[in-house]
Amino acid sequence: MAKNTETTNDPMVNVEDALTKTELYIEKNRNLLLMVIGGIVLVVGGFFAYRQYVVKPREMEAQSAIFRAQMLFEKDSFNLALNGKDKAEGFLSIIENYGGTDAANLAHYYAGSCYLNLGKYQEAIDQLDQFSGSDIMLSSFALGMKGDALLELGKLDEAIEMYTKAAGKNENTFSSPYFLMKAGLAYEEKGDYAKALEAYQKIRKDFFSSNESREVEKYIARAELMIQQKGGK
Repeated sequence: MAKNTETTNDPMVNVEDALTKTELYIEKNRNLLLMVIGGIVLVVGGFFAYRQYVVKPREMEAQSAIFRAQMLFEKDSFNLALNGKDKAEGFLSIIENYGGTDAANLAHYYAGSCYLNLGKYQEAIDQLDQFSGSDIMLSSFALGMKGDALLELGKLDEAIEMYTKAAGKNENTFSSPYFLMKAGLAYEEKGDYAKALEAYQKIRKDFFSSNESREVEKYIARAELMIQQKGGK
């Protein structure tokens, strides 16, 4: 029996036979896809326009404002740095007026330090809790300052926890031994000389080139003596 070799002359059938499933989908949903693509373009374009014409100028304005507040802070004018002076905005105003900027985030750190120096310890903690940063020094000192505030509030265990976190945050020869020393002293205040000794010995072992290591031997000797005395009772 002879094979049927008849082919259609309908051009539409030939076109559809040539199209892939993807091409068929695109062809059938062309208008919808164009609307989606157009929407994406508008969103992306709008985002970059917002960043370029709103966020960047606002950030620059905030950076200018925080620079003046930092100058007051460097002069130990903590109240003025916090609340502002004349036309110079303080850290609290920067936080309120430039929320979401890097400068406002940094202002939380400085505001926490100001409150700590002014003896307003809970306010210091509240500000430092709102600061987030990846800078090695600032992230460590934010935790350490919270430890100072907690210590002043009589929350010894929480202060020790903060000092320990500060010492372990991005370990380095400056902040780590500094906060290990504070942790050791806090442990001594608590009467836990074994833990204090651990902190001091870590300074001697891991941070022997630090300033704290120059005096740590006397703290080690004191902690060992207290452990011996407690053991003899």
